[in-house]
This record gives sequence, C-alpha cells and structure tokens, in this order.
Amino acid sequence: MPFRINNSTPLFFMIFRVLIWLPLGFPVPAAAATQASQSPSAKWSLILGTSEGLTGLDQAGRSQTLWRGGAVRKILRSGSGSWALLSDKGILVSEDLRNWEERNQGLPVRTLKIYEDGKKSFEPVIQEIKDLEFHPQNKDIMVCAVKNGVYLTRNGGASWENLGMPPYQSNGIKAAAVLTLQDGSGKEELAVFCSHGIYGVYYYIPGKAGAKWTELNTGLERLETTDNPDEVSDIAAVFPGLLDAAAPEVYASQTFRQRLYRLNWKEKRFEQIWSDREEFGTLDSLSAGKGSLRFVRDGGIGELNFSGSAAPSMRQRQDLAEFIGTIPRNLDADPLCACFWENSRLKDSEIISLSELWLLNEPNGADPDPAKTANLEGLYLPVNHALDSGALRPYLDIMEQRSLDMVVIDMKDDYGRLRFTPKSKALEGWGRVFRPVDIDAFLQEMKARGIYTVARVVVFKDPETARKDGAKYAAWDGKTGKPWEGYYDTRRKKDPARKEEANPALTTQVLAAEDPEWEILRTWYDERWVDPYSEEIWEYITAVAVELTGRGFDEIQFDYIRFPTDGANLADVRYRWQDPGMDMDSAILSFLRHVRSRVKAPISVDIYGANGWYRTGARTGQEVELLAPWVDVICPMYYPSHFEQNFLAQDPPELRPYRIYYLGTQRTRRIARGAITVRPWVQAFYLNVSYDRMYYNTDYVRRQTEGVRGAGSGGLTYWNNSGRYEDIPVPAQ
Repeated sequence: MPFRINNSTPLFFMIFRVLIWLPLGFPVPAAAATQASQSPSAKWSLILGTSEGLTGLDQAGRSQTLWRGGAVRKILRSGSGSWALLSDKGILVSEDLRNWEERNQGLPVRTLKIYEDGKKSFEPVIQEIKDLEFHPQNKDIMVCAVKNGVYLTRNGGASWENLGMPPYQSNGIKAAAVLTLQDGSGKEELAVFCSHGIYGVYYYIPGKAGAKWTELNTGLERLETTDNPDEVSDIAAVFPGLLDAAAPEVYASQTFRQRLYRLNWKEKRFEQIWSDREEFGTLDSLSAGKGSLRFVRDGGIGELNFSGSAAPSMRQRQDLAEFIGTIPRNLDADPLCACFWENSRLKDSEIISLSELWLLNEPNGADPDPAKTANLEGLYLPVNHALDSGALRPYLDIMEQRSLDMVVIDMKDDYGRLRFTPKSKALEGWGRVFRPVDIDAFLQEMKARGIYTVARVVVFKDPETARKDGAKYAAWDGKTGKPWEGYYDTRRKKDPARKEEANPALTTQVLAAEDPEWEILRTWYDERWVDPYSEEIWEYITAVAVELTGRGFDEIQFDYIRFPTDGANLADVRYRWQDPGMDMDSAILSFLRHVRSRVKAPISVDIYGANGWYRTGARTGQEVELLAPWVDVICPMYYPSHFEQNFLAQDPPELRPYRIYYLGTQRTRRIARGAITVRPWVQAFYLNVSYDRMYYNTDYVRRQTEGVRGAGSGGLTYWNNSGRYEDIPVPAQ
C-alpha cells in the first residue's frame, strides 16, 4: 500500500513498531531521539540519508549526526568496511562514519552566477552526480557518473579518470557499475558499465588498447516503435556469495517498466528474470543480499528470492516499506533519501542499502503544495481575446461548459512585448507595452469565478529586448558580428516564371547555388533571442514576475526558458555574457535561483515534450532533474504532432495520443523524483502532419486528456494559439 512519509508518527504506528519490528531485530527509532555516545566504535544499526545530511541510529533508538552539509542520496559500504556518500556536494569517503573527506578531484565543476545589488559573484559546484558504486571486492575502485561522462578511481576517490561516455552527443547517463569479469580466454579484466537514458547500456574495458564504449542492449525490453531499449535505472555488480552466485554477476532494472535482468557476460546479452508485465512502473536501487535482490518500486520495496532450486520468486517487502515510513521525522530533515542498515538477526538480510526512497510515495505523487498547483485544468487565452468583455465572454462560457478552473494568459509575449501596463519603477525603460489588458479588472473577474490565474512570461525569445541599447543583450552571431538569427536553406530548381510573394518582414532570401540551374531559398525563423547568461536580463524578468504576482496572479509560467534550438547556423551563435565555467545548465539554474529568491508565488516552466520523456536536456538546457528543485510545476508539450509520426503508433494507432500523454506524464514525474506537479500542455490544434491528417478530431484531444488523468497528474492546459477551443471535450453529465 503506498504511503506518504509524514512529519509526525501516529501513536498506533509507534505501538505497531514496538510489537512487530522488535522481534525481527529492526532498530526501534524513538519518538524523541536522544544523543548517542560519541565513541567512534558506536554501532549504528540504521543510517539515514536526508536532504540535510547523515544520521545514525543504534539499537536503542539513540541518534547522532554523522555528517551535515547537503542532501545524501546514496549510502555505500565496501566489503572491507569503507563508506562513501553520494551527495549534492559530490562524493565523501570515511573509514569510521565520523571523519569525512571530499573526494571530488577530477570530477566536473559547474559555475553558478549570483547577482545581488548590481554585483555578481560566482559559486563553483560539483556537477550533479547521477550514480556512485564501489567495486564489490576492492574499496579503492569506484565508478561514478554525471549526465555526460563516466569517471573511474583506483585510489579510493583521491583522483578520478574520465572515461567519456557512449558515442552520442545527447547527455542522459543514469547509472554506472564496475566489476572484475573474465574475458573469452578466462583472463580477468576490469569492466565498467553505464546506462544512457535513450541509447541503453554500454560497457568499457579500462586500460585495454583501443578501449571504447560498446553497446550491450540485447535482451533489454525496448520502448515500443523505437530501436532503443527503455531506460535502465540501476546496474548492480554482485560478487560470489551473494544471490547464490558462484562467479561475479551483473543485474539491471528499468526506470519506466518493472523489469529485472541478469547479464550473460559470455554471450553479451541480458536475460529477463522477472517482469510484472505492466506497461508502466519503476524499479531502482538494486541491493543484493545473500539470497535475495531487493529494490525500491512504486509505493514499496520488493525482493526477488534466489534461494532454492526453483525460479526466483517475488514478494513485496511491506514490512520494510512501512518501517521506513514510521521513522520519526524529528531525527533529521525531510525528505528521507536513502538508508542503510545491518542486522545479523534477520535471515538473509544482514545488509540492506536502499536509495531513491521518494518512490515510496508513488504512484500517488508528491506534489509540494497540491492545494495550490495540482489538479487544475485550464486553457491558454490569447490576450487579444481578453481586451474587452465581449471578446472574453465566449472563453468564460467554454471554461464553464468544460469545467475548467485555470487560465494562462500572456503578460510578456513571444515578441517581447508587455501585455500589461507596469507600475513598478524597476520596469521603466524595459519592454514595449502593446495593447495591454486591464489586469486588475481581468483578475477581479477571474477570482470572482474561482479561476486560478497564470501569467505566461516568455523569457529568452525576445525581439524587443534583443534590439535594446544597440543589441547589448542579443545572442550574437560569431560569423557576421551581428545579432544572431536562425535560418534554414531549401535547395530548389530555378524557375524564371516563379514570382516571389512580397514579404515585408524580409524572412526569406534567394541565394545562388553552386550549380547554376539551382538556387537556395533561405528562410529565417521568426525568432530573436537575448543572451540567457545575462544577469541584467534575469533582473528584468524577475521584475516582471514580482509585479505580476504583486498585482494578483496566482502563478508565473516561464516559456522559452531555454537556448535557441533551430537553425542551420546554430553553431554560429555566441553568448557574450557567458562567464568562465558556465554552461547552458548553469545559466538556466542561475536564472531560476535568482528569480526564486524574490518570487514567492508558484513558478511553472514549459519544456519540450522530449525533454520530459527522456533524461536529457540536449540543446536546450532544460533538464528535468535540474529544474525540479527550483520550480513548482513542469509543463511538458507532449504534442503528438511534434513527435516522429510513428512514435507509439502501434495498433490501434488512434490511441497514440493517449499513450504519449499517459506514459509521458508519468515519466516526467519519475525523472523529477516526484518533487513537482506535472501539468502537460494538451494539443487542441491541428497540424498538417501525417498523423493529424488521419486522426485529428475531438477524440484526438479527448484521448490526450484521458492519458493525463489516467496518469494521476497535477492537471493540464489546452493550447490553441488562435483561441479555437471547440475540440475540448465536454464532461459527461
């Protein structure tokens, strides 16, 4: 039964814990934990990793802080007794659980920019570490992974060697492991494994001449209609003596479907050893015991038993899950991220190490403030339709007829124009006010109807500000020395009879081709970008958000909170405000941290559907795992028309919109560790692509909404740029 870790422990749970856990040998956490002995030889039977550090509990329930300074996501112990922590401050190592050393030499560092009172400073931070593992038989050998690289140490983390990553430009590494195996001739060799969110599992033999990452995906269940395996969440290296293994073995689980695999190293293929056969679910945090493999799954903890001659058998460890749920929160800060305990009185359960404990709250989700941001359904209202009561009336009727309780309206639009009249002095000299809506009257009308109001603010796509002050803030073209404008070229046969249509916007140009019989039609995208690294742009957007929330908007929604992605000349774009050590991720994170410090209302961000589907922020800086700590809502655009047209179009193909939204909504929430509300944009418009030509109708839209609701999401928003919403389904009476 799924449960939520609460801030207090009910009395009946306390009694239940004493009666049930004590005979089994579990430690009994005290409701008011006392300080344990300071002796370095104190025996901790339970160790907890939380958002603020590490705490130890002994058998009497006495607690002691073992480390403070950051979130602890994974607790590891080597076979020889050394300890390692995966934290948001990097990797820490200890021999006694009291004296900790950072072991980050050689790991990539990200630079965050801080802008306060007109001055900027910089904070170097270790790039987010996705996974950390000991070699099961050698404490000096560890492997860790960041989103775009795998690192190996042979000296206990004193220094790290970059092994690179599989041969793809897209980031998205999830898990890593290291183990000594035998090659085809029986010779032992060190093997490193990693999983990529899109391209599957790869292995690497360090020190081998010509070593390279080699694909290892045979046997893994694939994402339907694609050539790629679905993401592998964890890889466990198991040494002889565990799981009845006579030789070292490798096990793997999947993130978005509950499947378990054993690697046949000789034949280089995975063999499925268990499946729940459902279309969605998560298994993570593999932990091998003497006779069983334990893992965290949706709403609980599972265990695959290998003892005996029969095939491995599965059971739900409800006892372990409920035990974790009854740990008093006054021992440490929420949330509980990882735990490690050792108990010789439990058969085949001497050591249990689990991470990703947020999964215990699934499938119900863990919205940070569901009263504010979750379970809202609304529509995007083009601001031109809100300028007077007559234009607004049809939309109010649609919302009433469709039982919608949220509206999203542009306050800073795609052309950089402010669609309201600002009062704040901080906005003087910024933006151009264009056909403003009376937001005070508008908000009064919405609140009278109980409608939640969201101000859409387009961030870095901004032609107005790109022209400001001699293009001071514009993304720059390194070749032309002018503001960058993305374009694409179309090669076509010359036709003297062809007459080009007049184009006052000058978005096209005919160029000569190498072959005199051909010509190039160059077309510019209707986009102009400002520099996402500019702290002055951050200050401008923050001032907009502060005014809008002060005027009464319930939520600020940032769109185009990314870098430009389109253009044959994308490689030419330069960012003159980029400071040393900063990358796309650090620009987006620095901006969000700047806004978050001053905007107290909920913040939502719009992202590409693919960035919510896969663990990657490729090309955009939009990586869900990095965004989640700084925002309240993520709004993926899973528009079926924008995916490859055969994606999830298996029989019956008309159910494709449902599949994309049902699975996509859950995938985004899992990538974000359940920490945010997922509120997708629903495609309520027709696009002239092959799938829409065959299937777009009211059922197309209805199936998207059914997918979102079936996933148990935090709501949805219908998008139609022209404001045509006849395709929104009417609720059944």
